[in-house]
Amino acid sequence: MTDTPSPQPAGPEVIRAFVRTLPSAPGVYRMVDANGEVIYVGKARSLKSRVTNYTRPEGLPVRIQRMIAATVSMEFVRTETEAEALLLEANLVKRLKPRFNVLLRDDKSFPYILIATDHEAPELTKHRGSRRRPGHYFGPFASAVAVSRTIASLQKAFLLRNCSDSFYAARTRPCLQYQIKRCAGPCTRETSLEAYGELVEDARLFLTGKSQSVRDHLQKDMASAAENLDFERAALIRDRLSALAVVQSQGGDATARNVEEADVFAIHHEGGQFCVQVFFFRAFQNWGNHAFRPKADDSLTDVEVLEAFIGQFYEDRTPPSLVLLSHEMAERELLEEALRSRAGQKVRVETPQRGEKRDLVNYAMQNAREALGRQLAEGASNRTLLEGVANCFGLDDPPRRIEVYDNSHISGTNMVGAMVVAGEEGFSKKHYRTFNIKSDIAAGDDFGMMREVLTRRFARLAAESETDAEDEATGMPDWPDIVFIDGGAGQLNAVRQVIAELNLPKEVTFIGIAKGEERDAGREKFFMEGKDAFMLPHRDPVLYYVQRLRDEAHRFAIGTHRAKRKKEQISNPLDEIEGIGPTRKRALLNHFGSAKAVARASLMDLAAVPTISSAMAQLIYDHFNRT
Repeated sequence: MTDTPSPQPAGPEVIRAFVRTLPSAPGVYRMVDANGEVIYVGKARSLKSRVTNYTRPEGLPVRIQRMIAATVSMEFVRTETEAEALLLEANLVKRLKPRFNVLLRDDKSFPYILIATDHEAPELTKHRGSRRRPGHYFGPFASAVAVSRTIASLQKAFLLRNCSDSFYAARTRPCLQYQIKRCAGPCTRETSLEAYGELVEDARLFLTGKSQSVRDHLQKDMASAAENLDFERAALIRDRLSALAVVQSQGGDATARNVEEADVFAIHHEGGQFCVQVFFFRAFQNWGNHAFRPKADDSLTDVEVLEAFIGQFYEDRTPPSLVLLSHEMAERELLEEALRSRAGQKVRVETPQRGEKRDLVNYAMQNAREALGRQLAEGASNRTLLEGVANCFGLDDPPRRIEVYDNSHISGTNMVGAMVVAGEEGFSKKHYRTFNIKSDIAAGDDFGMMREVLTRRFARLAAESETDAEDEATGMPDWPDIVFIDGGAGQLNAVRQVIAELNLPKEVTFIGIAKGEERDAGREKFFMEGKDAFMLPHRDPVLYYVQRLRDEAHRFAIGTHRAKRKKEQISNPLDEIEGIGPTRKRALLNHFGSAKAVARASLMDLAAVPTISSAMAQLIYDHFNRT
């Protein structure tokens, strides 16, 4: 008779053992469950005092009691200050995603405008990611569309180039941007570098909020040109002033007359969900907003969620000099200290009660309330549709994850498969996937393409994911409940063969959708295993929903195929040479100006390029000079 292993100690007893050795100093603690997963990360001014609270769970919220009961071990990191602990806590929460913490879901990197100064003629461009390139960064902007629109207006106003350095170096005459008055033409010295530098400085001043001084300067130049009867130059300056007015009018309804730089946060809580609306104000202009939906327990207060959210929001972002909040923070001074260390300058955190700042916060709150209302309404509608899907296709429960597959190619070239995903919150683009067809499949063999796509998808899923696993950030399950295939009985048979060979650990419902007669929407036939082909009523909302799913998969597949085909058409000849990566390719293009010039270069000239060895120069020369 074998002894049953005793359960692993957990709860307050385990925590008491750690308390005895803890210092009364600031730091971060992690609570770990029986599976070795971190379930909570917290910071403390005094580790000993904070962790001692967990040894007396009576009277604590149910969420905290559950967390304590699941704890079998703890880990600690001591810090010099409580501000350091706050920053470390935010970093660990974003990286580990503990299930009892507030989690910043749908996080994104916001685009910036960059005036790059690592070139004789600085470039005006859009930028994402780390700020390694020397230059002036302006942002963040809430969307790439807003950045592109602003850059287009800035080109009209300041005539700054937005071409690549290699394109600039290869010019022997001005390009189209100069002809349509979007660039000053520094590449061919249509404008001297000194005069171009003045345009760059005007753009920098404008983007840092000195717009009135720039406008006054241009208006004086326009008046001077008119007095000297240089009406063409006066008209050009007039157009530049109009472009500046366009940039300043792009802020929407919210404007800031006295707030030069600030991030505005407002939180709204309804229906067990939270929404945090963030507005970005820079240079007295509204540069857009974004709605976040942090994952948080319904028992938490708005202040607790907002405080945790801000720490994670600025974990990898530079805060502005002013942060405006809809709720007063319990540890405002600590937050200011942490943000100051992140920004390298003084940062004020305020909860305004009156005046223009309060108006900005109220506007953000109104947007948070409306965004959450739309989300709840859409979620209710989606839940109704998913219940309808379950009824129509014989599922026991509404599906939490639906996958739809489609293929795209032209005469067997650039073959791709596409998968789109939908759930209670609509389309989940984070989970979309594309599949480049790798096997040697005959042109037009849609069955073979679908077999490869599904084999790769479900073989990997079975090997890497438990049947009940889900995305911590979004709650989306890893395994689909239902899969729609674009095709009829033939495609479904191909799918059955794949699934039978894989012997999946979880049952998944596969359904084929055959287009109606003459590809008429509304006449689709559905194919399921063990059932005769059937159709849904013409005006059934579920039919419209499935059509939307299929159309989205088709759009995604076609778009991926076109992007792949376009990339192949514009591929650089240097990409064909083994050993030429991004660094060497950039060095060659910067040195010679174009791939055509590289092809004409001598062996000696190639070897003179930095990062190009003699052997690599010989390889490049041989590639372009084959007999």
